[in-house]
Parts: sequence; C-alpha cells; structure tokens
Amino acid sequence: MFIGLVLVGLAGCKDNKKKPDDKPVKPSKPTFTVQFNGDSAYQFVQDQVDFGPRVPGSMSHGICANYLENKLKQYCDTAMVQFGSATDYKGNPVEIKNIIGSIHPEKTKRILLCAHWDTRPQADEDKKNPTEPADGANDGASGVGVLLEVARQLQIQKPDAGVDIVLFDAEDMGDRQGSPNSWCLGSQYWSKKPHKQNYVARFGILLDMVGPKDAVFAIEMNSWQYAQPYVKQVWRTASELGHGKHFVNYQGGSLVDDHVFINRILGIPTLDIIHYNVSDNSGFGDFWHTHKDNMSSIDKETLSAVGETVFKVVMDL
Repeated sequence: MFIGLVLVGLAGCKDNKKKPDDKPVKPSKPTFTVQFNGDSAYQFVQDQVDFGPRVPGSMSHGICANYLENKLKQYCDTAMVQFGSATDYKGNPVEIKNIIGSIHPEKTKRILLCAHWDTRPQADEDKKNPTEPADGANDGASGVGVLLEVARQLQIQKPDAGVDIVLFDAEDMGDRQGSPNSWCLGSQYWSKKPHKQNYVARFGILLDMVGPKDAVFAIEMNSWQYAQPYVKQVWRTASELGHGKHFVNYQGGSLVDDHVFINRILGIPTLDIIHYNVSDNSGFGDFWHTHKDNMSSIDKETLSAVGETVFKVVMDL
C-alpha cells in the first residue's frame, strides 16, 4: 500500500503533457462489403408488376401496399403506412398510402431514401391504348425494387447511420399541361406531415425510373440547386464503383419529382437519380407512360449499378 502511494506521488510529479503519440485514437468505422443482388431487386420489381397497375384506389394498389409494408417490416426495425388524402387535378379525392420503414430509428444521424410506388392511371403517351394504365415496371416499381434490396442488405450489414425508406404514393397522377403541384401528391403530404414530428435527415436520395438497360443518370438541376454536395458524393461513389457509364457528368434538365417538394417544404437537401437522356424525345425513353413500360424495360445490371451506389453511400455515412 505504501509503495503504491509513493509511486502515485512520483507519477504526479512527472510532466503531464501528452506526447503526440498519446493522442486519443478515434475509433475507425467497421469495414463493410458492398453488396447488392440484381436478381433479388429484379424479383422485387416483378412482384409489384404481377399485382397489376398500382393505380391509387384500385384493388391492385391495395394488395401491393400490403406487400410493401410486409417487406419493410421484414427488413427494417420498424415499418408503417402513413394514410392521407389529397385532391387530384380533376377535383377527385385521392387516398394516399405512404409506406415507411426505418432502420436504427433511435439514431439522430439519418439519411432518407425514397421512391414512388404508384402507377399512372393512364398510359397517355401510348399511341394504341392511351386510356388504360401501364405496368409501371420502370416508372414506379424499379426504384422501389432497388430500395427493397438495399434494405435487405442493410439488415445483414448494419449501417452506422439511421435510414428511413419512404415509398411515396400518388406521384404519377399529375396534369401534363397543368400545375407542377398536381404531381407528387404523396411526397407533398409527407413533407407537410412527416411520419415523425420535427423529422430531420442529413440528406435524401430519390430513385425514379432506374431500371432501363444502358440507363443514363444525368445530373438533375433541382438536385444540383438544393443538394449539390451530395450529388457530387453520389456521382463520385458511382464512378469509384465502376458505374460511370450510367452516372454521367452532364446536365439532364430541371424536373418536377418528389424531391422538389421535400427540398422546398421540408428543407432536407434531396437529390434525384432518374433516367434522363437528352438525346431522347421525352428524355425518359420510348416506354415512358406507354405499355412498353413492362418487365422488358428492366435490366438487372442497371438495378445493380444504382443499388450498389446507394448502399455504399449509406454505409459511408
């Protein structure tokens, strides 16, 4: 006991200045492997298409909502359906079902991942049958399929950050010739009434029409305006993973999509990964809002390019 006290006393007389090597070492983040299964994502797209067009208010829409909620319950820590209502541009009431899954809901550092899951009520760009809805394999199901597979992989390799996956309803019911506010009814509702009061995320990533073979994801200009640092991060990550042929470094126009309302209403910097090729007439491909938007428009390699990029961005956070 006495010797110990002497040693303590002597130690107290020493210079207490720490050497450079004595600085506290910040714990390194656990290593992870970039994982994404294109076959699995493709099947998630197929599952949605098999229900039929997911037009709000239809039986197919209701059945698919149950499927998506159950999938998020399977892969996330919590899952729920946010019910809401809106009015379409024709004055008709629209019942909204935003489907939300959260990973690490207790964490304050969060990232928002989102896509829309509904299909347009009519394939109005189709020359033969413009009044009936299309399958919406690319426009709707592709982004959701990627996010379901990302969620499945995040269940295996837990991210350091919290993740909220929001599948927006009633995105594709807008008036082509009317107000931009006639589109994205689900994201407008959620942005005004998030699933958690005072919801905050560091940034968000929206996926829309991410399934075509040889898809081109140009830099969307609303994304650049509101979320420039995160656009750079996502495109840089894609390049590092070898997906630069898809994530191209040129302007792709200023598009009205769910991310616009998240940025403007909720103030979360959110970017849009969306197929937009300036060499096409519409920019979105000849299957956009036509009956060609079926499983033949979906490519596993493209789904994987998007999914691997999103997964790595989440795990790096």
